[in-house]
Amino acid sequence: MTAVSTAAMAVSMLQLFVLGALGPVLIAELGVAEWQLGALVAAGFGVAAVLSLPAGALVDRIGPQRGLVGLFLVSAVALTVLAVAGSAWWIAAGVALGGIPQALANPATNKVIMAAVAPEHRGPVTGWKQSGVQLGAFVAGVPLAGAAAVVDWRWGVGVLAVLCVAGAVASARLAVPVPPARSGPAGVVGQRVRALAAFSVALGFGLASVNTFFALYGVQRLDLSAPVAAWLLAVMGLAGIAGRVWWSGAAGRADDPAAVLPSLGLGAVVSVAVVALADGAHWLVWFGAAGIGVFAVSGNAVSMVAVMRAVPQKLAGRAAAVASAGFFGGFAAGPPVTGLVVSRAGYTWLWVVVGVAFAVATGIAFLVTRRTEVTV
Repeated sequence: MTAVSTAAMAVSMLQLFVLGALGPVLIAELGVAEWQLGALVAAGFGVAAVLSLPAGALVDRIGPQRGLVGLFLVSAVALTVLAVAGSAWWIAAGVALGGIPQALANPATNKVIMAAVAPEHRGPVTGWKQSGVQLGAFVAGVPLAGAAAVVDWRWGVGVLAVLCVAGAVASARLAVPVPPARSGPAGVVGQRVRALAAFSVALGFGLASVNTFFALYGVQRLDLSAPVAAWLLAVMGLAGIAGRVWWSGAAGRADDPAAVLPSLGLGAVVSVAVVALADGAHWLVWFGAAGIGVFAVSGNAVSMVAVMRAVPQKLAGRAAAVASAGFFGGFAAGPPVTGLVVSRAGYTWLWVVVGVAFAVATGIAFLVTRRTEVTV
């Protein structure tokens, strides 16, 4: 269950990490501009944000197993479209199609965890599950970028599509511990979940901007080669895996999981400042990348632990969908805005905007911890 859930989270956003890691290649081969790259990323998250709420209700109705199978199959189709794309329009279609598995991922995997894992263990398990997203970032950042430097990048993306089909088969064989619920809507989520969704908007805005433009920043401002610049995403991903497991475990043991979020927000702001200073000392960028992984990337996992604590099992899909919709909304808004910032004002202002987004998330996190509501 943990392995399949982790893989599901990895493939749900894989096509977007592919764009970030292959950004320099796509710009050179297909003539995609920086702002267009941001718009392509926004297409996927826009679809995910729109579909999140109905996807959560769907998972509550049909059960997580069918949701996982559909997630893997649609991801395989989306990656296949990217692999054969001959223009930015085809890439946009593949990325938009990838919004469907993004919308299904958290509702399906959260519902499995709430059904199968004891409350005292949900924090660490959620951390491992959420680290699947960073596993996807690592796969896109190192093996795929390395393959693009040796052979055609399209073959690497095609292999990822085949692995998604294997994930669908594994999901179909997964022994889900509870049958799917067949009743209608069971209630509504509370104010705390909606506040966590607002936190996720600001966090997603900043993280999407980093994911999309980090490799380009390394190539264009720090004079790194494309494969080495892709390691910035890989370092951030590896640090994010460790951070998500550690901080989610800490949140699961806390009386209020949301109490961890302000510290993560402050750490993210400091990490972005370190990246901005890399213009004068290039080696600092690696510490900044690790810091963004440990703090900013971990924020989404901790917020999911807080969401699961805030709702009963029957609302697990809906609650995860509300928080995910905020996160995806931030991801959709971030790259187009910061893409324009990069094009017109340069990378220094990119990091200023990202730092402000993380600061806003920190402020919302402080407000969330002041609320006493923890259940619906």
